[in-house]
Amino acid sequence: MKTVLITGASSGIGKATAVYFQQKGWQVIATMRNPTNEKELNTLKNVQVLQLDVTDEKSIENAVKKSLELFGNIDVVINNAGYGTLGAFEAATSEQIKRQFDTNLFGLMSVTKAFLPHFRSKKSGLFINISSIGGTMTFPLFSLYHATKWALEGFSESLNFELRELGIGVKIVEPGGVKTDFAGRSLDWLINPELTDYNTTIEKIQKVFSNPEIANNYSEAAQIAAVIFEAATDDKKQVRYLAGADAIQLFETRKNLGNEDFITMMKTNFLG
Repeated sequence: MKTVLITGASSGIGKATAVYFQQKGWQVIATMRNPTNEKELNTLKNVQVLQLDVTDEKSIENAVKKSLELFGNIDVVINNAGYGTLGAFEAATSEQIKRQFDTNLFGLMSVTKAFLPHFRSKKSGLFINISSIGGTMTFPLFSLYHATKWALEGFSESLNFELRELGIGVKIVEPGGVKTDFAGRSLDWLINPELTDYNTTIEKIQKVFSNPEIANNYSEAAQIAAVIFEAATDDKKQVRYLAGADAIQLFETRKNLGNEDFITMMKTNFLG
C-alpha cells in the first residue's frame, strides 16, 4: 500500500485530495496547522492527521519524523498549503508580503528539502506541487499571489532536472477556479484606506468576481483531486497538469492569441 503526505489538508483541494487518495486505497498523512479542529479525516480508515505548519521549520521536522515512524516509507508528497492575497501591491504591508512568500513558496521549499533525504535514500519518490493557472498568467490585483506561483513554477521545473537523475520526480498541478471557500478563509485583502487612487480598479475587479456566472466553469475540489491522483499514478515524465475546464480554456486562449494579445484581452475583460 502506497503512502502520500499532503500539506494544507484541512479544507478545499487538500482535504478533497486526502479523501480521494484514501478512497483509492492509499495510506494518507493529512497535515494541517490545527489538527485538533479536524472532525472528518481522522475518522477515515488509513488516514493519519498530523500537525504541520509550513512556515515553522520545527513543525516540518516533527511531521517528517512522525510520518516515517508511523509508515516507514512515503511515496508522494503533495505540497498544497497556500493562500492568496488580493489588492493593490502598494497597500501590502511588509508582514503581508513576507507571509505570502513564507507560505506559498518558502514553506513549500522547506517541506521539499525535509523529505529529500528520505527520497534519495530509496532512489524514488514524487513531489507534486500545487500551483495555479495563476502560475502561467496573471489577473489584476493578484500581484503577490502570482509572484509566488510563478516562482513555484520555475523552482519546480528546474528541480525536476536535478532530481530526475536520482529517481525522484517533480510535477506541477495548475488548477483553475475551484468551488471552495478560497475567498473566505484563503484570501487576504490588501487594504490601505489612504490609497484611494486604486479604488476604481478595485471596484471593477470586485464587480467581475462578484458575478455569479464567473463560477460556472469552476471545478469541484474533487475534480482537481482526480487530476492530482492522475499525476501521482500515471508514471509519465510529464511535468505540468492543467486542472479544470476554465484553466484549460484560458491556457489554450493564451497560446492561440500570443502573450501581448492575451494581455490586451484580459485588460479589456477586467478593466474595460
